[in-house]
Amino acid sequence: MKESWKSAGVRGALLVFLSLLLYLPALRGGFIWDDDDHLTRNPAMATFDGLRQIWSSLAVSRYYPLTLTSFWVEHRLWGLNPLPYHAVNILLHGANAMLVFLLLRRLRVPGAWVAAAVWALHPVCAESVAWVTELKNTQSAFFFFLALICYVRFDEKPSRGGYGLTLICSVAAMLSKPSTVMIPAVFLLIAWWRRGCWRRSDWWRAAPFFALALGMSVLTVIEQQGHIDRSGSPVLLRPLERLLVAGQAGWFYLAKLIWPSNLMFFYPLWRPDPASVLNWLPLVAAAAVAATLCRWHRQPWSRGCLLGLGYFELLLFPVSGCFDIFFFHYSFVADHFQYLACLGPIALAVGAGAAVCKRTLSWGRYLGTLAAVLVLAMLGATTWRHEQIYKDPETLWRDTVARNPNAWMAHYNLANLLASQGRTSEAIAEYMATLRVRPEDVEAHNNLGIALAGQGRIEEAIAEYREALRIKPYADAHYNWGVDLASQGKIEEAMAQYRAALEIKPDYAEAHSNLGAALARQSRVPEAIAEYMAALRIQPDYAEAHLNLGLALARQGRSAEAIAEYRKALRLRSDWVPALSDLAWILATDGNAKLRNAVEAVPLAERLCGVTGSRQADAMDVLAAAYAEGGRFEDAIRVARQAIELADADGHQDLSHQIKERLALYQAGRPFHEESASPP
Repeated sequence: MKESWKSAGVRGALLVFLSLLLYLPALRGGFIWDDDDHLTRNPAMATFDGLRQIWSSLAVSRYYPLTLTSFWVEHRLWGLNPLPYHAVNILLHGANAMLVFLLLRRLRVPGAWVAAAVWALHPVCAESVAWVTELKNTQSAFFFFLALICYVRFDEKPSRGGYGLTLICSVAAMLSKPSTVMIPAVFLLIAWWRRGCWRRSDWWRAAPFFALALGMSVLTVIEQQGHIDRSGSPVLLRPLERLLVAGQAGWFYLAKLIWPSNLMFFYPLWRPDPASVLNWLPLVAAAAVAATLCRWHRQPWSRGCLLGLGYFELLLFPVSGCFDIFFFHYSFVADHFQYLACLGPIALAVGAGAAVCKRTLSWGRYLGTLAAVLVLAMLGATTWRHEQIYKDPETLWRDTVARNPNAWMAHYNLANLLASQGRTSEAIAEYMATLRVRPEDVEAHNNLGIALAGQGRIEEAIAEYREALRIKPYADAHYNWGVDLASQGKIEEAMAQYRAALEIKPDYAEAHSNLGAALARQSRVPEAIAEYMAALRIQPDYAEAHLNLGLALARQGRSAEAIAEYRKALRLRSDWVPALSDLAWILATDGNAKLRNAVEAVPLAERLCGVTGSRQADAMDVLAAAYAEGGRFEDAIRVARQAIELADADGHQDLSHQIKERLALYQAGRPFHEESASPP
């Protein structure tokens, strides 16, 4: 008896509920790898002009314009609170499970609800649901499954509206994630499965979809190649190697569907060897299966297998190794690659099992129901555990390196994370683990050098910079080498390294700024100013360069220009102690009466002392001078005495003596002013 739409709706809603329940732990997750590129540090998310960039440029993250637009809208709604982003992913996955059920039901696949439930609860889907970046998977799947449903309806009852809706959903899927470009091939596969042949009209209907798919494919190849070129580590797969990767990857994905154990973020990266006979066995086995099914293609069982496995291979084709993909630097396979594809084998296996159960006695149906419940329970339990590794970056990377010790990128990302948290010893160990696997990684050598320098191990740090530069010219290694030399007082050698960095990377703002600081230490102030200005032309919001430029201008007696630079620095970093101190001091004590401004100096100095907790003698000295400039001599005397006590306690006798001289002026009712200086 045909199921009513009301009953189907209830069962579809149950799939949504199960998906939401299963992924409750994911709601506690944060942002992880690649979320910065797509969302948290993507400049396009912060501006209205970003929406134009998302649709018109390949420079903004990847070219997933509809997915990035969704992120842009979400960013407007709830900023960077991770919980709503996870909630959207989970809701979309639940909606996708319902669409899968409705699609399989319309195709009259036996056990449609169970197949949809297996797909929804299967742990290979957890990566796509629990990882914010994979909105591109859940969103593209939503439109993909809608397009398939619309196509089946259109195939049964052709109409312009049905065709137009199919086209709209297909375009939305491709704009959400380009790997859905295989959708017109899936249309043809479904048409063949339903009729046992293709009609000329099937090809004409599919032609516009193929044209759109071709355009999106070309755009994606260009975009991916750009990222690969910028990485400096191209994927070097020869044609025969690509065939071997494709053959092994297909069986890998099937194995994870059948027995989803030891799932991980980065699977071991194997090297295909065309000279090895064993490497060809997966491809030969796949060809044998395909040949057998084609030989018996008129049999119902063979047609069902061709549909399920053909769908599986079609959806995996864009990520099978035939094209260069940036992710192939780390692994040739990933769970999120088969989010859509895995539905084929799942529907095939469940459909075959359901068909067998229907032909048996009632006990066979009971056993089938029991088997389905057990399978769903085991899948759900595995997914519940697995999804929790995505809660934060450290958990993810530690789980990955525990399962795959040769995952160099996981070691490297963990090292960077630990270094950012000040856990330098742990970071050094992870950088070394990275280099054991990938000794030619210049970034790991460079960052290891930074970490070693942070522990005062300067000579070891320099050895790492040298090793990075032995591998290839690398501006950051020169720059960090210069920083370490400057910390040792080796200014000439430091400047040589900064200049070497600028030869490789002329728009290196930090190198310009640090070269300026080194020149300033040698009293070559005009040259220093030129370097600071070069840094600011490249990076106008570079706070350190504004501060250092202000200091250099003040040394030349160009106080008005210095004040402007200090103000710019404070607009970028409002509670920055050096900028507060220098600006308040120059406003309170400058020899040019036109520049002094106690009304501005006093609040700045009070804020300075608030930030420092009134425990720094030099900050209290600035506040005393500001009070005196404003005529508040009693306050100036009180604060100056406190400053003297702090300077004496810290052993800063020269500073204590200077403050005492200024205190005498305050006691005489006079503010302290610097001697007037004329610009050269």
